[in-house]
Amino acid sequence: MPGGVDVEAVEQSLSRIPPAIRPKFEVREWRHATAILQGDRPDEWSDLLDVLGAIRLPRSMITTGGGNKSPISRSINGMFTERGWLEKRFDVRIKVDDTEYPSPTHGIDYYKNGVAIETEWNNKDPFL
Repeated sequence: MPGGVDVEAVEQSLSRIPPAIRPKFEVREWRHATAILQGDRPDEWSDLLDVLGAIRLPRSMITTGGGNKSPISRSINGMFTERGWLEKRFDVRIKVDDTEYPSPTHGIDYYKNGVAIETEWNNKDPFL
């Protein structure tokens, strides 16, 4: 639907997310991401749903300072790590004619099989 939102397509996409997960998070669809992940990367899609379903946010985790990582971040990190997800940095360079310019990126929190997941709780460093 040019210039508008295809409500039926969005509802179909969101229906791929289990009902137990939807009320816990603000879920948005972007360019058929759920269909692509579910169809092309079913193991990673399953990992993501498992982690989202397991996340608990007790008040004690929210109010406790974490220093380098908060208790929430450590919990999520552990769940992804035990499923084989790793932190990843990309070496990006821009080449103009014969001159290369480094274009460093920030680290991606979780990466597996071409799928990247970024989590932010209290972002102190702006990034694109």
